[in-house]
Amino acid sequence: MELVKKIESLNILKKIIIVIFATLLLTISAKIKVPFYPVPMTMQTFVVVLIGISLGWKLGLATIFLYLFEGAIGLPVFAGTPEKGIGISYMVGPTGGYLIGFITSVFIAGFVNLNKNIFIKFSLISLAIFAIYLTGVPWLAYLAGWEVAYVWGIKNFVLAEIFKIAILAISTEKLLKVRKII
Repeated sequence: MELVKKIESLNILKKIIIVIFATLLLTISAKIKVPFYPVPMTMQTFVVVLIGISLGWKLGLATIFLYLFEGAIGLPVFAGTPEKGIGISYMVGPTGGYLIGFITSVFIAGFVNLNKNIFIKFSLISLAIFAIYLTGVPWLAYLAGWEVAYVWGIKNFVLAEIFKIAILAISTEKLLKVRKII
């Protein structure tokens, strides 16, 4: 019985460490800008979906909620922080809707599995990315208008997102091996 408790404690500790590491990966992905046409992209949406695929929806959600909590208390984990503000004030700014979309996105990505063919994987990953835009664009439109939301919230990122979706769909089987280890 004592051995079972120790094993369970180690398993919980391992999952906590994985979630913390995943929030660090998400923070790094928000800070690095990749040159891309027509505007530079961060790899944040890529990493959100990657977390969902490789950790599953439960640990994925734990990761996103911890990441949002870190940002809410003022840690500079988001893209453009601390230059563009920190904490709750940043979260209710133009990118706030996208941050909330991470929750649904990681949940959807958590259901991508090995039994699906490449087209279904591509569709689920596309849906996971779309979930980020589903909350992000209306929030940006509320703050800045629909024209701004279309140009700066969708149009400039379509090519980058298609590129990310393709990479994730192709590498899904390798990412799911990580989930089996956890």
